[in-house]
Amino acid sequence: MVDATHVSLQANDRSYFSLLKKDIHQRLVDAGMETARIAEVDIIVAEMTSNLFKYADNGEILFGSFQENGVPYIELISIDAGPGMQNTSRMIQDGVSTSNTMGAGLGSIKRLSDTFDIYSAVGWGTVVLSRVYIGQKPASKSGLIIRPLVVSKPGEKVSGDGFICKTKGNSFKLMLGDGLGHGPEANHAVNEAANVFRVYPDHSPIETLRFIHRSIRKTRGMVANVTHFDAAQGKWSSAGIGNIAAKWIGPMSSKNHMSYNGIVGHNIPTTMNDQSYSSLDYNQLVLCSDGIKTRWEISKYPGILKHDLSILAACIYKDHARRTDDMSVIVIKVR
Repeated sequence: MVDATHVSLQANDRSYFSLLKKDIHQRLVDAGMETARIAEVDIIVAEMTSNLFKYADNGEILFGSFQENGVPYIELISIDAGPGMQNTSRMIQDGVSTSNTMGAGLGSIKRLSDTFDIYSAVGWGTVVLSRVYIGQKPASKSGLIIRPLVVSKPGEKVSGDGFICKTKGNSFKLMLGDGLGHGPEANHAVNEAANVFRVYPDHSPIETLRFIHRSIRKTRGMVANVTHFDAAQGKWSSAGIGNIAAKWIGPMSSKNHMSYNGIVGHNIPTTMNDQSYSSLDYNQLVLCSDGIKTRWEISKYPGILKHDLSILAACIYKDHARRTDDMSVIVIKVR
């Protein structure tokens, strides 16, 4: 089943912190994490909420659970609209504080995390990433990184957005779908499409969308993007129907991908073509559902391409989430 990859836990009121910590603790237990490791993640969450209370405005923590090369891991992303930091490297050092405390918060989070990253700008706020593996952290693979961030509309138990990916070596085929509306019926439409996508033979993105279109006619329909990457040829192929936004990012420039009008499962154009790009020109792709405003620019985040892809996804989400719909940001990088 495809659903939200992250749950959003509001941390803008200290009275919520106890419930937030208990919620995450139980999710760790359910994920099968060892007791000692859970205690360490509890410390990470405590430090994140403490920092949000001391320094930030409109705090939020995203919690997600994933697998990487068969190894489960959890991801915590702290987001705030606080004053931000000018020198994050200095603030991570133990003993450095701007609130007359011991100054161990960010340093503790970094030490207890298998992966840690932080992005901050004065007057903008801060995003902190902590990734903790349930078992030995797998060796990194140089060729392909995919980091999804899918959050349900506030108040909904399931997401009408859904992401699915099939990988083979450093090649992949992925789909981001957004069922019309939100809630269970939108989730059903996307899951029907995902079931088809899982078993459909390796044809082009357009052919895949056409087949999904025929297969989900009894649902309320969806908009979608299907993208393939062929590592041997160093080539992207992509096609979209409806308002899934795609932005290709390269060393020298970025480019918006134009989707076709229509609704998969109801009405799609008779003539459509895949769009292809070389990975030498564009080595990153960002896909967003319409729960994310489209007018974001990578130039607003100086130095962001040096950071973890989940940091980029969270920055876009922070500034452009509508919060009146399900919200998706998928970031892919090939090397």
